[in-house]
Parts: sequence; C-alpha cells; structure tokens
Amino acid sequence: MRIHSFLLSTWCLGVLAVQALAAPLQFQITNPAGDPLPCRIHLYNAEGKPLFTKGLPAWRDHFVCNGNAKLDLPTGQFRYEIERGPEHETLAGAVDLKAGGTSLKLPLKRIADLAKAGWYSGDLHIHRPLKDIPLLIRAEDLHIAPVITWWNNRNLWRDKPIPENILGELPGPRFIHAMAGEDEREGGALLYFHLSQPLAITGASREHPSPMKFLAASQKHPGAWVDIEKPFWWDVPLWLASGQCDSIGLANNHMCRSSVYASEAWGRPRDIKRLPAPLGNGYWTQEIYYHLLNCGLRLPPSAGSASGVLPNPVGYNRVYVNMDGALTWKKWWQGLKAGRSFVTNGPLLRVRVNNEWPGALFKMDDVGLPVRFEIELTTKDRVRAIEVIHNGVVVKKIPCENKLHQKLEAEWKAKDDGWFLLRAITDKANTFRFASTAPFYLETGKPRISRRSAKFFLDWVKERQTRVPVKLTNAAQLLEVMFHHRAAQKFWEEKLLQANSD
Repeated sequence: MRIHSFLLSTWCLGVLAVQALAAPLQFQITNPAGDPLPCRIHLYNAEGKPLFTKGLPAWRDHFVCNGNAKLDLPTGQFRYEIERGPEHETLAGAVDLKAGGTSLKLPLKRIADLAKAGWYSGDLHIHRPLKDIPLLIRAEDLHIAPVITWWNNRNLWRDKPIPENILGELPGPRFIHAMAGEDEREGGALLYFHLSQPLAITGASREHPSPMKFLAASQKHPGAWVDIEKPFWWDVPLWLASGQCDSIGLANNHMCRSSVYASEAWGRPRDIKRLPAPLGNGYWTQEIYYHLLNCGLRLPPSAGSASGVLPNPVGYNRVYVNMDGALTWKKWWQGLKAGRSFVTNGPLLRVRVNNEWPGALFKMDDVGLPVRFEIELTTKDRVRAIEVIHNGVVVKKIPCENKLHQKLEAEWKAKDDGWFLLRAITDKANTFRFASTAPFYLETGKPRISRRSAKFFLDWVKERQTRVPVKLTNAAQLLEVMFHHRAAQKFWEEKLLQANSD
C-alpha cells in the first residue's frame, strides 16, 4: 500500500512538472497595416511532428486561422511555415518556447495581386467540411470553391434536405457551391459541377454501370460542367470521345505541397524508364494533355487539390481565370470555358501573345505567324526557363532570372498550325511544381489532327477493353458497358482517318 502511494505521488509530481513546463505559443499574423490576416500555419516539434490547436480547421500537416492562433505546448524548440496561397510570401522560422510563453506577431506580405489585374483563382477538387470552407478559402486567398458533398456511396444529403441556396457568396467576392460531386471508380474519376442535386450513383460497382450513364444524366441539368479529374485515368479516351466533358485536371492531386504521388494509381501507367520518378507522373500528365490537343480537341486545363483526401491544403493546385469587370460565379466559368486561364501549384504565369490572353485563336497563312510574348512571372521557387510548347514539342526556351518577380518579352515565329502554350517548371526535386497557360490556337483551315496522337488514344481504348471483363463477369452488364467502349473505339478510328499531320 505504501509502495502504491509512493508511486501515485511520484506520478502526480511528474504530471505537475510537465504541466509546469507547458507554455502558450501565440501567433498573430497580420497584413502590413497590422490587421489580422487569415492564413495557413504548419507547426512542427523537434521530432518533425505537426501540431494543431483545437477549434480551428486542420488537415494532415497544417491548420488555418483568422490571423490569431494559440497553442499550449511543452517548452522546447519548434519550427513553423506560414502561407496564404501563392500570392503571399512564405514565412519560415523557429521558436524556442520558454516557460513564460511566446507571442509571435508576424506581418505576411503580398507578393502579387492578381485580382487587381482581373485574375481569380479556383480549386475544383475540395473534400473539406462545408462549415470550414469560409475560413479555408479566406486563409488561402481563393475565390471559387465548389465543394464535393457526394462521392460514390458517400452523400452528405442522404438524410438531410438540400439547402435552398447551394451557391453562397462571401466578401471578396468569394463563392462556395455545395453540390459538387465525384464518380470515382475503375475507369477513373469525373467531377461534376453546377448540378442542383446529386446524381444517383450510390450502389455503383467498380465497372457497372458505365460512367457514361451518369455523364449522360448530368447533361439534363442546365449548365452542368464535367471535369476529367486526371488525364491518365483509363476511361479518358472514352470521356473525350463523348464530347460531354468541359475541362481536364492538368494540375491535379498527384502533385502535393511536400511530395508527389509517383505512380498512376489504377490509371494507365507510363513508361517509367523514359519518365522516371519522382517527376515522371507530372510529365506524363502533360504529355497526355498534349496528345488530346493534337487531335483537334479544345479542352481547357483545370486544377484540383483533393484537400480532405490527399495531403494538400485547399487551393494548392489552382486555376486562374481572367475576366473584365467584377467577378461573378457565372463569368468565372465562362472564362474557364474560353481558356482565358493558367493552372499552377506555385508560379504565377501571366502571358499575353500578340496582345491576347490564352484561349485566343490566331488565323495564319502559309508564311506563318510572328508571335510576340509578354510574360509576367512571380515565383517563390527557381524557374530557369519558360518553355514554349508547340503541338507537344518544346520549340523555345525563354531564360529566367533567379528572382521573385520579373517581366519578360520574347519573339517566335509559328510555322505550323495547331496550338501552343507556355509552361514554367520549378527546380523543386520532391514534387512537380509548375505553371502552364491554357493553349493558344493556330488555324489555317481545317483543324490539325495528328496521326500519332489519334493512334495513341485508339491503342489506349483497345487496351482498356481487355481490362473490363476482368472485373465484370455478368454477361448482360458486360455487354452494356462494352457498348460505350466500342463507340469510343469508332470515334478514335475516325479521328485516325481524318488525320492530316504526323
């Protein structure tokens, strides 16, 4: 009994000693005027473990706050990184927390203001709780936030009424839509926007019914928008052939803030010898996008982070859209449709070509088209050159200086029709951090269709057909699903017959 009492007393003294070592760490993040500024905080202890505080939205390795956050921590060494999207600087530092506590009052400076120039950002793949979204998008300086509230068998609205107003507007302005959805199965993932209610996908198996059933159902909703979530999903040739998709995720959730998913998951694998990890998946993603453009398809690139599923913060992968006048939900999507945009997970790449923004169509004759680039680049990571990609090939590199902000001018002569875009890939070795404009288009008459790219998708859709029976053994269901793949095969066979270039 005396031994137990001694042990209990010793334990209590230990607890009191630990409590005595606890101290408050206070963050006060402000704009240059001294006002609280919503932001994201990554805080780590000496072992590298991320730390959080109660009552504030948190995910994986970070939390967000309205500019003020307090944590009660044991004394010791801590390091932090504080961010607010790509238009603000990154604050990084360390703190030695003493027994009396520490208060850090830190101004977070803006390094670019794209909204002033008519550029507004959106993230098309958000899985975070609806109640947290207002603070999350303010903390990331994001303007457009469709939130996924139904996803395969998960449906937030299953046991509750759908709100009368599913589109909300916050000061900024910033917009939140509460009815985005995702159909993610064997063939990959499609994201759905602008619907008034979820599609009836609950109970769907990996292969049946075909995603084409739900894609067709979405078209009954006025203004429906369908995004191909990643270019390397197995059913991408099928979805492209349908003509019912509106954008494709060039900056997608395999690209993370502190790492990269080096494989294609259950998508079509790349040649890892030609495109080795860790950056090969990013280059494969872009190659596939270039192939679809080479087939005469004009699909703007999009961006999504999958925060709430994968490690990213909201808005890590984002698409900026340019517009005249005040931002509205409708005008932003119209601008995205027109391709007046760029995607990024870091660099801010604004490009005018002959005084036109991306998405522009240039008529050209047999002598070609002189092109003048006006480029504005803001980047916290080193970019050595901006590349001009013409019909899938790097035709020009525009050297960059190693500084935060720069304006560049360059010239090039386009000799062939088709398309071109500009991209900036950083020196980051642990993740694929880049920016890419949407395409500019060059036209002499008939759309340019590449024989090699059409065959690329034809071979792909044929290979996909061999995979369907592996997981779908019901004869009637197999016949139903294969109907769509054979229709896609016919589409790509016709594309190959229409090809007018290599």
